[in-house]
Amino acid sequence: MVEPVPILEMAKPNSKEVLIEATGLSMTFDDRQILDRVDIQVQSREIVTLIGPNGAGKTTLLRLLLGLQVPDTGTVQRVPELTIGYLPQKVSVDPTLPLTVERMLGLTNPVALEAMREELEEVGAGHLMQAMMHELSGGEQQRVMLARAMLREPDLLVLDEPVQGVDFKGELDLYELIGRIRDRRECGILLVSHDLHLVMASTDRVVCLNHHICCAGHPEAVKRDPEYLALFGHRAAESLAVYAHMHDHEHGLSGDIVENDH
Repeated sequence: MVEPVPILEMAKPNSKEVLIEATGLSMTFDDRQILDRVDIQVQSREIVTLIGPNGAGKTTLLRLLLGLQVPDTGTVQRVPELTIGYLPQKVSVDPTLPLTVERMLGLTNPVALEAMREELEEVGAGHLMQAMMHELSGGEQQRVMLARAMLREPDLLVLDEPVQGVDFKGELDLYELIGRIRDRRECGILLVSHDLHLVMASTDRVVCLNHHICCAGHPEAVKRDPEYLALFGHRAAESLAVYAHMHDHEHGLSGDIVENDH
C-alpha cells in the first residue's frame, strides 16, 4: 500500500514565483481512477483556468491543492506561509437565517468594518453591506463571496465556477473584475470554469483535465490541440473568442438592464 504524501513547502524563487505546484497526483475512489498523474502549477501574477467535462476530477484536484484531501500518490508543494482565498462553487444560505452581508464577511474571520467596506467597493458591491444574503442575486452573491475571499489578502485566489448562476453579461463583468484583482494585487489565480467561450479573454494559461492532463498552455494553442478538439469538438474551439458587447445600455449586478436617461 502506497502511503499518502502530505503538502510540502518549497523555497521562494526570486523572480515570478511558483506559488503552488502539484506533481504526479493520482487519486482513486471505489476503484475508479479520479486523477491520473496530474501535474499543475500556478505562479504569482497569472490566471490559470482549469477546464474539463463534468466528472473530469476538477473538484477533487482543487481539494488536493487546498489540502482538504490527501492524494494516493504525488506531491503538493507551496511557498512558505502561502495564504489562499477560496470562492466555492455555490453557497446556500437558509432564508430563515437572518444573515446580512456584513455578518457573512466576518463570520469565521473577524475583520474591521472599514476593511469590509473597502473590499465590497473593490468588487462593485459597496452598497450591499446591510443586505440580506438570501435576497441577493447570483451575481451579487458571487461578488460578496469574492470580497470575503479577498479579505484574507491572499497570495493565491482559488475560484471554483465563480460565474455560476450569473447571466452572460454578468459573467463578462466578473471575469474582467478577476483580471483587475490580479493586476492590482499581483496574486496568482486558479479558476475553474465551464465557460469555454470566455477563456480566451480571461486567462493566461489553460489546463484541460479529463482525469489526466489532456493539454495545457496558452488558450490560442490549447484550442487547436487534437486532445482538446476530441474532448469538446470544433464548435467549442470556434467559440473561444472575446465576446463583443454593445454598450448602448448598462447592467446592474443581477444582470438586469438599467435604463439610461440619455
